[in-house]
Amino acid sequence: MTIIDKSTTYISPDAVIAEDAIIYPNNHILGSSVIGSGCKIMPNCIIEDSAIGANTVVTASVMQEARVGENTTVGPYAYLRKGAKVGNHCRIGDFVEIKNATVGDYTKASHLAYMGDVTIGERCNVGCGVIFVNYDGKTKHSSVVEDNCFIGSNCNIIAPVTLREGSYIAAGTTVTHETPMSSFVIGRSRQIIKESRGAERYGD
Repeated sequence: MTIIDKSTTYISPDAVIAEDAIIYPNNHILGSSVIGSGCKIMPNCIIEDSAIGANTVVTASVMQEARVGENTTVGPYAYLRKGAKVGNHCRIGDFVEIKNATVGDYTKASHLAYMGDVTIGERCNVGCGVIFVNYDGKTKHSSVVEDNCFIGSNCNIIAPVTLREGSYIAAGTTVTHETPMSSFVIGRSRQIIKESRGAERYGD
């Protein structure tokens, strides 16, 4: 393995790191973490008791008891909590939090999403601002997203619910019931335009 700056890098004696992995400065690899062949751990990561597959790149992110597959990118500023399992060829982008969830191969959540207590299939898109609403104030509930689903920006997926294969969820939709296979789902307030009223409220 290549450690760019040993003075700013901490690696647990129980960690296992492939010989051709590259560890950039200011990283903490804790516990019994496993870093696969060809991985790049870019600066400012905390990786604890987690496993990272071959050729995956992690940047400025936190992983705790999480698993990430091969040829995946994580971060910057992603948070993979206990029970997070991310597949191969995935994209987990900035400010994405994953907890007790499985993410299938080729699925991407590029930014600003919470994925808790959910199983997401392969080749899905989780848009910006998507929230898997898993807590009703007393109990945590789980959801399922089958393969090839598209979830647009700013959607709320209210657990427990299932999105069947190929479902397309329009931006701004709140999903509370199971969606049929290959369905288009839209649920948002109707836009109302009152011309010239803005000037009355905010004008000189």
